[in-house]
Amino acid sequence: MLTDAQLAAIMPNMPAARRALFRPALNQTMQAYTISNRLRAAAFLGQLAHESGEFRFMEELWGPTTQQKRYEPPSDLATRLGNTQPGDGKRYKGRGPIQITGRANYKRYGDLLGLNLVAQPELAATPAIGLSAAGMYWRTNGLNALAELQDYRGITRRINGGYIGWDERLRYYELAKKVLGTGFSVSKGVDVPVPKTRSRAPVTPFPVPVRIPRKPLERGLEEAGES
Repeated sequence: MLTDAQLAAIMPNMPAARRALFRPALNQTMQAYTISNRLRAAAFLGQLAHESGEFRFMEELWGPTTQQKRYEPPSDLATRLGNTQPGDGKRYKGRGPIQITGRANYKRYGDLLGLNLVAQPELAATPAIGLSAAGMYWRTNGLNALAELQDYRGITRRINGGYIGWDERLRYYELAKKVLGTGFSVSKGVDVPVPKTRSRAPVTPFPVPVRIPRKPLERGLEEAGES
């Protein structure tokens, strides 16, 4: 179980109130997606710390910048992201700790989580749902196996499509391994389907895992060469 002291040591810029908000969802996610030992957890936390700025940013800052304007159809990037309607660029901007971006990814992960993220994209920025999407991506793309091999470059490439932010990612990873020590473990949970509901209130989705293609997420700014 990830403690508050461990999370504070790994992400020292994260305020206590923010840790209290995210730590339960982090522990639930790691349990549900068998991120269940020191190597897996250190790799997961290291990547998410970089991607989200220690959970400061759960959605992409919007300008729109020149590059963000390419999210809008018609453009090659918009096509790859599945953005087909005017306004889709901002509507489906990057959200969550791994920055799910584009109508197609919102549809894909919403379906896997049993949620209509196309209709409610803002849910992807909430701790439980954003982290569950990250955990699903992590396990179904074989990142637990790469973590066991300590192939952190391979993990970075699957998440980022390259190695943007490598030095910071590596610092977080090495720090997390040190902080978690040799006895860290998370009880392995059982994935359960999300109950069907008509409520608009966020739920905590930890669904039966579904295999998805092992490829980096289609990205926005990073894919365009910006960090």
